[in-house]
Amino acid sequence: MDKLKSVNTKHKLNEASTLEWGKRMTGFISCSVVAAVCLILGVYMLCVPLIGPTLFTVFYTIGNTCGVCSTMFLMEPEKQLTLMFDETRVCCIFCFLFLQVKSAGLALLFCILQVLSFIW
Repeated sequence: MDKLKSVNTKHKLNEASTLEWGKRMTGFISCSVVAAVCLILGVYMLCVPLIGPTLFTVFYTIGNTCGVCSTMFLMEPEKQLTLMFDETRVCCIFCFLFLQVKSAGLALLFCILQVLSFIW
């Protein structure tokens, strides 16, 4: 019974992820633009006194999430996650998901590294 449920769930997931190419490109471009705007706003928020680091964290997290979601429009989400956690990309995924710093300079450096790891 469990095997039947997993096959049925996978089938529904594949049906939900089948979009025509135009809709995929629209979703990809939309999410990419939102991601870029949020990332740029996040970097600018580092200059705001007192609440800057908090605003940076919020905008940068939203930007990263939109960036990852944008690539899921180009391929199936299951395939995207499989490729993300491939053994050759573990270091980049670690940088992308888990780095936390308290310094604005280091935060900016890691922002650049995260964008590069996202592109790779």
